[in-house]
Amino acid sequence: MIDGTPAERCLMAKMKSGGKEDGRAQKEMREITVDFDFTPNALSSILYKQGETMVLVTVTADKGLPRWFPRNATRGWIHAEYSLLPGSTNTRFRRERNGAKGRTHEIERLVARSLRGAVDLEALGPISMTVDCEILNADGGTRCASITAGNIALRLAIRRLIASGRCLPINLRGSEQDLKDGWTPPDLTPEERAEHESAVMANDVAALSVGMVDGKVRVDLDYVLDSNADVDMNVVMTSEGSFVEVQGTGEEATYTRDELDSLLNAAVEGIEKLHQLQTSLLEDRD
Repeated sequence: MIDGTPAERCLMAKMKSGGKEDGRAQKEMREITVDFDFTPNALSSILYKQGETMVLVTVTADKGLPRWFPRNATRGWIHAEYSLLPGSTNTRFRRERNGAKGRTHEIERLVARSLRGAVDLEALGPISMTVDCEILNADGGTRCASITAGNIALRLAIRRLIASGRCLPINLRGSEQDLKDGWTPPDLTPEERAEHESAVMANDVAALSVGMVDGKVRVDLDYVLDSNADVDMNVVMTSEGSFVEVQGTGEEATYTRDELDSLLNAAVEGIEKLHQLQTSLLEDRD
C-alpha cells in the first residue's frame, strides 16, 4: 500500500453523501494490485485494482493504420476506448450501444492523449494500437486509474512487439516489397530491445485525483471523498515531471492560488509513487 504518516490522519465532518471515510490519511493512496495477462487473447492485459475501483485493460495492435493516415506513413498511433460495465455502479449503467456519449468520449480522448504523451510515434513505427479500459467497478478516479493502468499494459505490449520483431528501429525495418517477399525481421539482442523500448517509450505516464475536502487536501479520491469535495482535480504527468493535463474544478466553492499549489504538490508527490510502482511491476516482465 502507498500511504502517508499517522500524523496526517484527520477527523472530517459528516459526509454529505451519507457515506463514511475509509480511514486513510490525507496523503494516503488506496491499495493497488495488478494481475498480469488476465485475459489470454490480447497482446497484453491487466486487471488493475485501486481500492474498490477495478479496471480491466487490454492492448491490441492492428496491422493497418487509421484510414486518415497518409499512405506509406512511418509513424504509428495510440487509440483508447473506455466503458463502464453495467454492474460497475450502484445502479445499472446502460450500455452505450450507439457509440460513446459525451462523458465517455471525453474520457477516451483524455486517456488516449495521455498515453500518446509517453510514446514516440515515429519510433513506434507504422503500428496502430488500441488500449481498451473496461471499468468493472467504479469507486472514484476511474479515468485516472485507466491512464495509470493503461500505461502499464501499453509498455508491456510494446515490449512484446519489439521481442516479436513487429516494432523495430527505423533503420532495421523491412520495406513494403521486403514484406511481400517474405522478409524475416532481425533478432535484436536484449540490450537492443531495451534501447528501442526506451526510444519508443522514454517515459511513463500516470494520473491521480486530488481534492479539497472539509478544507484539507486529499489524494486519490474514492466515491465518498469525491462526492464531498469542494474542489476536485485530475492531474496527468510523465515520469520526467512534465504535465500532460490538469483538470481542476471548484464544485461548490472557489479556491485560492495557495490551495491550487497545495493540490498540485500533493498530486505530484502521489504520481511519483505511481511511477515507481509502474517501474517495479514491469522490471522483469516480458
